[in-house]
Amino acid sequence: MRLPVYLDYNATTPVDPRVLEAMLPWFTEHFGNAASRTHLYGWTAEEAVATARKQVAKLLRANLKEVVFTSGATEANNLAIKGVFEKYSYKGTHIITLATEHKAVLDTCHHIEQLGGEVTYLMPDANGLITPKQVTDALRPDTILVSVMYANNEIGVIQPIREIAAVAHAGGALFHTDATQAVGKLPIDMVEEGIDLLSLSAHKLYGPKGIGALVVRQGVEITAQMDGGGHERGRRSGTLNVPGIVGLGKACELAQKEMSAETQRLGLLRDRLEKGILANISHTFVNGNTPQRLAHLTNICFEYVDGENLLLSLKDIAVSTGSACTSASVLPSYVLKILGLTDNQAYASLRFSLGRFSTEEEIDFALQHVVEVVERMRVGSAV
Repeated sequence: MRLPVYLDYNATTPVDPRVLEAMLPWFTEHFGNAASRTHLYGWTAEEAVATARKQVAKLLRANLKEVVFTSGATEANNLAIKGVFEKYSYKGTHIITLATEHKAVLDTCHHIEQLGGEVTYLMPDANGLITPKQVTDALRPDTILVSVMYANNEIGVIQPIREIAAVAHAGGALFHTDATQAVGKLPIDMVEEGIDLLSLSAHKLYGPKGIGALVVRQGVEITAQMDGGGHERGRRSGTLNVPGIVGLGKACELAQKEMSAETQRLGLLRDRLEKGILANISHTFVNGNTPQRLAHLTNICFEYVDGENLLLSLKDIAVSTGSACTSASVLPSYVLKILGLTDNQAYASLRFSLGRFSTEEEIDFALQHVVEVVERMRVGSAV
């Protein structure tokens, strides 16, 4: 059976064969615990972790001592937000974030509210962008953290991170960014951009699932959310996932080397798909800020079709209606609703996200398939 063309790279990416090759010895041959510092097995594992820490730090222009390995970006977001809230609650309990953040941030903020904290949810414009002025206006003397997603997972819009971080610091607050969809796809310099805490996940950049990191700028303190052996400089206890960490490190190394060429190639393929859909299917439009977005992603609304039937009818391609974490929900995308789309428009919007292994032939096939399916669904309608 022929597998569908995969165009859901924002949900997850396949492990790059070079990443898998780097990981394999650490499952069997080098299986030591990185915390076992009394023999060669432990020393070897510890050295591999140190190498990966350098690879992650180098990609983000960070210090290797700032990298805290986690189980993924969800844990990293929890550690950042809850960790700052608990550590700095003596200064204040107010947090600023976006209404269009990933659920890993939004639900963590809701938890903070249950603990007595206050959260301001900024509303972006119709393109999905916020302005530094919105952050300035929301700042209060008791604001301790501003958390803004680097690039949105559904529409790909890239926020003005440097400017927002500067505003946060001017107001005496720390700045956190969920950069899960940006790491490995955009050049990020934590020092130059003023980022205090940054969350990432390996499986979004051709690494394995179940491993990620929170990068914490030196001087920033957080309260650990996992207690135990005091691993990761006391910031996240638990036996280190050495094979996963090696995979994350290798994925970061590859991303740094290939990011520029990959971004250019995927941008051309994305534009080929997007322009083809808009030119061949009437009553379609792109959701989000078109110029200021990730190069590999497009989110397109197909009006006058039933969204659920559209997704089910596209059997030869793998796409999504939004975040993989909310795909089980029967509700329309809250991100698209905030942008001003109606329920029907949100239901009828599809996210196409391309990746390292996408080919020109796959894009042409996907374009033809989408055109045929939409035309068939619209037969007999007033369109």
